[in-house]
Amino acid sequence: MTNIHSQSIPQNVLDEVKQKINESIGLLKPYIVSLTPAERSDLAKLGDKTLAFVEKTKSHSTDNPQLRPAYFNLDDFIVDYNDFSNLRPLVNQLEQLLQNAEDTMLLAGSETYIAALSFYNSVRDAAKRDVPGAKAVYDDLKVRFPNNRSKAKE
Repeated sequence: MTNIHSQSIPQNVLDEVKQKINESIGLLKPYIVSLTPAERSDLAKLGDKTLAFVEKTKSHSTDNPQLRPAYFNLDDFIVDYNDFSNLRPLVNQLEQLLQNAEDTMLLAGSETYIAALSFYNSVRDAAKRDVPGAKAVYDDLKVRFPNNRSKAKE
């Protein structure tokens, strides 16, 4: 069994990352919003395909004020455009960090569970052989596998 994740992340590194995340949240808090899932699904989405249209609209609406409808607020449009443009690379970095953290957590969890199963199987075998102390450990761990008890009784 090869253990791929074999270097523990030092606690001081985790603490510093947590502190920096909290600092980042504090810096952005006055400017960011939180939406419900329903609100998110109701919004028009700006992605790669529509970004060129929005960029052209920004240019044309700035250069041609006579074509803007009365309800079109250019200042609000510019604020929204700039925040979208400035947050996009930040969100991309955060998504990469989140994906890597989730991958590391998934791998570490998988390796932990496989090692625990190896120990459990060893304890189960030791309990069958009446190794002193093994039965108590096995009884404590076997509650994780309730179906095995009913199959053994049959």
